[in-house]
Amino acid sequence: MKNFIDVDEKLPILKTLPLSFQHLFAMVGATILVPMLTGLSPSIALFCSGVGTLLYILCTKAKLPAYLGSSFAFIGPMGVATKAYGQSSMLSGIIAAGFVYVIVALIIKLIGIKWLDRLLPPIVVGSVVIVIGLSLASVAINWSGLNAAFTTPSLDGVSRATWIIISMTTLAIAIIGTMYFKGFFGVVPILIAMVVGYVLSIILGVISPEVLNKIGSAQFLRLPSFVLPTFNMNAIMLMAPIAFVTLAEHIGHVYVTSNVVGKNFTKDPGLHRSILGDGIATIFAGFVGGPPNTTYGENIGVMAITKVYSVWVIGGAAIIAIVLSFIGPVSEVIGNIPLPVIGGVSVMLFGIIASSGFRIFVEDKVDFSKKRNLIIASVIIVLGIGGGGIKFQFAGADVEIAGLALATLVGIILNLVLPKNSKSGDN
Repeated sequence: MKNFIDVDEKLPILKTLPLSFQHLFAMVGATILVPMLTGLSPSIALFCSGVGTLLYILCTKAKLPAYLGSSFAFIGPMGVATKAYGQSSMLSGIIAAGFVYVIVALIIKLIGIKWLDRLLPPIVVGSVVIVIGLSLASVAINWSGLNAAFTTPSLDGVSRATWIIISMTTLAIAIIGTMYFKGFFGVVPILIAMVVGYVLSIILGVISPEVLNKIGSAQFLRLPSFVLPTFNMNAIMLMAPIAFVTLAEHIGHVYVTSNVVGKNFTKDPGLHRSILGDGIATIFAGFVGGPPNTTYGENIGVMAITKVYSVWVIGGAAIIAIVLSFIGPVSEVIGNIPLPVIGGVSVMLFGIIASSGFRIFVEDKVDFSKKRNLIIASVIIVLGIGGGGIKFQFAGADVEIAGLALATLVGIILNLVLPKNSKSGDN
């Protein structure tokens, strides 16, 4: 007698709802954090995660249980593109990244995946992931109150000590929860930390009575904050290459899900269908003003704990997310999460992103005694963190490739052209 719920099994509504909420809670903390870090609406992020997940289920023929949430890999490029070209132009970069997924899915369908392994080996992916995390480090330090020179109007009247108490308490709960919480609580430590930080902010007066009144008096039903995209080649060139990094993450999640569920999802429904679903979900998000989507490891953890692999449960979580995005008080609660709370969890989250790059090196046994690997990693990290870029003319317009996009492209090129062994001999 089996002790799990299979992918295609339906459950009674009273059993489906609690399980669906578990999946929603597992990703909601990180999903709403991405738009808050990049100037987008948290409610639209919830909406896009829900619709994106349903699109993904459709593309994978309801055979692969995965929930899509906001991608952290794009935080840096989204911030740069928004500051330089405006929010609507930045959205065209998200759409372009989604089309990269669609094109890759088509190529995989036609010729397989070996070419992608050649294009994105661990030395390139790991180095770029490190850059993603480290390039966000200053943001986490600022928002957690540890940079005395950083101020913000939203925290006028809040002492630096209070700011730091809230951020460090939030960080401490996130660390303790990640290390010691078990079962379902072990996969939602970020959400728990943010709730504790939120409550502490109310107690210490960081969230004013006016804000609480605003939450209480918010219109119950209201539309999420939709934003239409504007075509901008610079934003596209800046953000599209990042899709190659998240592709590696996506493929890894599909393999892990296959191991957890006990089915080979790379063959049925096929890796190309999974990547296509992620791409279409990201394209949709770009057209309505949401952040790019990606599969979430937290939700794989929920399945591993509950042994419920039903796509119907995942779909239920998606529908709940869509409904919540239209509820005004929920949007106000999310939209008024204090900066110290976000900063506290960001210290750990951004560090984990960077550490994940080192983890890739270790797990894939990348040999840094080889000068080839040393050169590729070194160049990617310096180009990515240094903030440099190149400009050129394309179709009569000035185009710039900078930061993480430049580092990714140069890393891919170096990987393709450098010989396996140094002519001068490896150490």
